[in-house]
Amino acid sequence: MKKIIAFFIIILGFASSSCEPDDICDPTTPTTPRMLIKFYDISNPSVQKNVTNLKVIGEGMSEGVVLNPSAVDDTKYLANGNNILLPLKTDADIVKYKFILNYGNKNPLLVNTDNLEFHYTRENLYVSRACGYKTIFTLDPTKQFILTDNTPADELWMQYVIVAQNNITYENETIIKIFF
Repeated sequence: MKKIIAFFIIILGFASSSCEPDDICDPTTPTTPRMLIKFYDISNPSVQKNVTNLKVIGEGMSEGVVLNPSAVDDTKYLANGNNILLPLKTDADIVKYKFILNYGNKNPLLVNTDNLEFHYTRENLYVSRACGYKTIFTLDPTKQFILTDNTPADELWMQYVIVAQNNITYENETIIKIFF
């Protein structure tokens, strides 16, 4: 009887040692952050201001950045709030975006496009075996961004842009403030 019990203990020991933990990344685990941009009223800089039908298109993209993931049609590319989250490239140190205000307006004079180019450095950090790596970003202090107008005749709709914080490690920290 002792030999049978010892045999079952040995088999149980081998069986339990071959088990591996599940490699599932917890959805609450912070991964590569997007850049939080907030919009403010130029005449009252402490008050946030909503954009109207803002579409953001990255260089090389045809449709644009999904700003409203709950929408089912083309409105998923439009923002109508006072902040947006934009991804940065994990394989390059520069990203270029077109910010189109009043996108789709029937009056073409109300549609205004400005370009923002962001320069940054990247650092890959190990999160876990299940989640892998995440990339954190630091805006280049000498050349954080470059603002240009797509059509100089219509002037910039972004009247003032400031960097609130250079380090992009979490999505809940304001990085860029745009005043219009």
